Amino acid sequence: MKGFLGSLCRLGGIRGYSGTFKRSQLRLEGVKDVIAVASGKGGVGKSTTAVNLAVALAKNCQLKVGLLDADVYGPSVPMMMKIDRKPDITEDKKMIPIENYGVKCMSMGFLVEKDAPIVWRGPMVMSALAKMTRGVDWGNLDILVVDMPPGTGDAQLTMTQNLQLSGALIVSTPQDIALMDARRGANMFSKVDVPILGFVENMSFFKCPHCGEPSFIFGKEGTRNAAASMGYKLIGEIPLEVDIRKGSDEGVPVVISAPDSVISKAYGDTAQNVVSKLEELAKEQTLHPEINL
Repeated sequence: MKGFLGSLCRLGGIRGYSGTFKRSQLRLEGVKDVIAVASGKGGVGKSTTAVNLAVALAKNCQLKVGLLDADVYGPSVPMMMKIDRKPDITEDKKMIPIENYGVKCMSMGFLVEKDAPIVWRGPMVMSALAKMTRGVDWGNLDILVVDMPPGTGDAQLTMTQNLQLSGALIVSTPQDIALMDARRGANMFSKVDVPILGFVENMSFFKCPHCGEPSFIFGKEGTRNAAASMGYKLIGEIPLEVDIRKGSDEGVPVVISAPDSVISKAYGDTAQNVVSKLEELAKEQTLHPEINL
């Protein structure tokens, strides 16, 4: 593992593609679809959504799923997926993703000490992201879920240049300040010809445990309206619940800890909507193969 980190420090290895390749040349071997779970800013529950979506895709949709934690500076998948060991290495020097809850996972958090700050400049981050995609033996996957870092900078562009993304899912809370950045995120993917699968509204409402009435803490239907104004659909509404926070902190996704709950159904519905959208896009590509850049 020291060799891996050392190569990053020397800026060796894969640097990322120049962007001159056709998207069809950027496929990961054995991986059918790669989707990005993104947000324009942090703090909206993007990683929690990515984790529960990945587990729901594996558990509810019976798919072979991988989860890539691309947030190099703030990796959270190790804690959320309860993984605290380093990956093994194959004979051809590829890392083997660590599996839990039926999902194959890879994160920079597996490779550094817990709580250690990652003080790297852009080129080192780009090299790390490239190694965590093509330097990993993913095997055969139906879907690789990529938990993107927040924002619209170098890291996001590197992922779109290095991978043939089948689509992007935009996560936001309903409040205007979050939606402003969510729109920027959606526009970034559109500019690089990555289809938008839809928007997910996180922290949609809080249901009072005493009276049962919903409280729209961050506003009502903001994400639905923002998505519609851009020509996209809202494909998931996730309520604000203690069980989600508790599951994330304890490393047991809520779709595992409370499979019959309203929250788990919301994640399950979102997963099914993602699958349906991917199938729809695949049919469109079959009918119009010229859109495959």
